[in-house]
Amino acid sequence: MSLVKRGNVWWDYAWMDGIRHAKSTGTSNRRKAEIIARQFHDELNDIRQRVPQSNPDMTVGALAARFIANGMAKPHALDRLNHLLPFFADLRVCDVTTGRVREYRQERHREKTIKEATVNRDLSVLRRLLYWAVEEGLIAATPLARLHMERERRTKRPVMSLREERLLLAKAPEHLRRIIRCALDTGMRRGEILGQQWGDIDFDNRILHVTHSKTPEGEARDVPLTNSLCETLLAMRRSHGPVFTYHGDAIKIVKTTWASSLRRAGLRHFRFHDLRHTANTRMMLAGVLQEVRREILGHTSRRSRDMNDRYIQIELPEKRDAIRKLEAWLDAQAHLLLQAEAAAPSCGPTTPPPADRKENSNGKTQQPTHPA
Repeated sequence: MSLVKRGNVWWDYAWMDGIRHAKSTGTSNRRKAEIIARQFHDELNDIRQRVPQSNPDMTVGALAARFIANGMAKPHALDRLNHLLPFFADLRVCDVTTGRVREYRQERHREKTIKEATVNRDLSVLRRLLYWAVEEGLIAATPLARLHMERERRTKRPVMSLREERLLLAKAPEHLRRIIRCALDTGMRRGEILGQQWGDIDFDNRILHVTHSKTPEGEARDVPLTNSLCETLLAMRRSHGPVFTYHGDAIKIVKTTWASSLRRAGLRHFRFHDLRHTANTRMMLAGVLQEVRREILGHTSRRSRDMNDRYIQIELPEKRDAIRKLEAWLDAQAHLLLQAEAAAPSCGPTTPPPADRKENSNGKTQQPTHPA
């Protein structure tokens, strides 16, 4: 360590890669000057080793650009950044405070009517962005470590009836019809379905292996095939490649086709994810145990649930039995629906119209008499 006193102030001189660096410690105290000089040498060494330097003056927009460039932004995060960046992009990272977050929440609610859960999803991406900056050494600490999320109200999840399912399948195009059948018979997520490969389907044992899932709990799980889904897949069977395609190309998104199919069928609003809730509800009504449904759907086991869940191992026979129960329930419901449609009256009202009715002296309605 080369400390030289110039006047009443200690200066530090360091050589690195043939270049002389000088820095004033700004103090006349030798001990303090040594601490400052040691920090100066560490900074020079970090620069030499290309260690990321802390930059609290970096803007959120620049940080988001590095986040995306490093491949850390998933499609969900990219979608949320479209809402976050117009408000936070020009703001320094060190100026992101809970007060700014409150302003952002108010701004989002002024734009259009949205739920608190939507804004919470936005802010969770912002918080993840800042934590990533800490991990990369770009900032010393995240200013939103103690960010409070608003409480979210539970929303009603619609379940599609068999009648609505039949109307939707009648109006949906062929490629979407196959995807809907898979979603209703397996309870798989949209991303899991669209990422399915032919090599992941065992037709001999009638098993579908889920290998691309949103959660670790859903990864590499086995789902038995129903008769209808097995017949659908056999009719379009290939040796390799993605299972669900459109004109030979893998399907990446079904949002537009899904919305237009609902509109043509004249149905109420459904999200595609509601098919997963529908599959779960149908298995529940068919008498399938909760633990078996959770294994088939790939649900995450939370701490609030029964601690015995971690000791329960659901094997393939239990899953097959669950699918048999689901098929039996669907057959029974379809039979009831056919009976109800057959019993529905096909003719008009049997009572005469109100104009043909007369009132007697007592004020009671009297049916008109017609000549024989």
